[in-house]
Amino acid sequence: MVGDYVRNKLKGEGHDVVRIVRRRRGDRAPDIYISMREGTVDMRKFEGQQAVIHLAGAPIVDKRWSKERKELIYDSRVKGTRILCEAIAKVKRRPKILLSASAIGYYGDRGDEILDESSSSGDGFLAEVCRDWEAAVQPAVDVGVRVVLMRFGIILSTEGGVLARMMPVFNRGMGGKLGSGDQYMSWISLQDVYYVISDLLHDDRVEGPINMVSPGPVTNTQFTKALGKAMHRPTMMGASERMLRLAMGEMADEALLASQKVIPKRLVDADYDFRFKDIEKTLDHLVNYKL
Repeated sequence: MVGDYVRNKLKGEGHDVVRIVRRRRGDRAPDIYISMREGTVDMRKFEGQQAVIHLAGAPIVDKRWSKERKELIYDSRVKGTRILCEAIAKVKRRPKILLSASAIGYYGDRGDEILDESSSSGDGFLAEVCRDWEAAVQPAVDVGVRVVLMRFGIILSTEGGVLARMMPVFNRGMGGKLGSGDQYMSWISLQDVYYVISDLLHDDRVEGPINMVSPGPVTNTQFTKALGKAMHRPTMMGASERMLRLAMGEMADEALLASQKVIPKRLVDADYDFRFKDIEKTLDHLVNYKL
């Protein structure tokens, strides 16, 4: 979802954009092929690229976490990032910047503690994944590439992701809070994701971790009410913590019930102007105007 949107917007601005793919479409395709099995990148096509935006990673909440699923979530992020950064270190004409995805899962479950980029990492599987994911960029850092670690919150779009999966449930009048509803959700619109990325490509002042979230984190209860209001649907159903744990196991605690009140301190300090800050206005625009 994010890759397609960012690629199309960049191409619309006149940039040449080449995809990094894990499935080869033939030598004549313009894509840069990365082999997870062999640990290699198509170096001929990689040479001379000016910037790399790395967004790959298996979905977190699509399936219940088995041992195999957790390995896929981990390897698709950590191993894939390491392979890519080792390739960056080897080419003669290197990109000037690498924007590499991470996530606010880095902070773990922290209740109502306000978290910024200086906050420590937390506990749990997702925090471990994020720490190792970010550490995997070191080969690029070592050769002088400017690396930005984008710690994404929940990305809101009607085209995919969490919101697109929630809308049919709410449309049937079955929406409601998860667990107590007190857990904080830190979010960002897909539009702001693109504009932040566009700014980061050109702003040499920024490197290291940044929180890719809006300045307005909300509780799950607040988010639920805002989405119900935007869709003109009741939000009385809900799901208890016990029900979520029975259905989803470990994933329920780490991905649905964990609380992360994250603020984008470094983006605010850099005077980034968020297009969407208020959750009610954001969901109303996304649901009713398809922006």
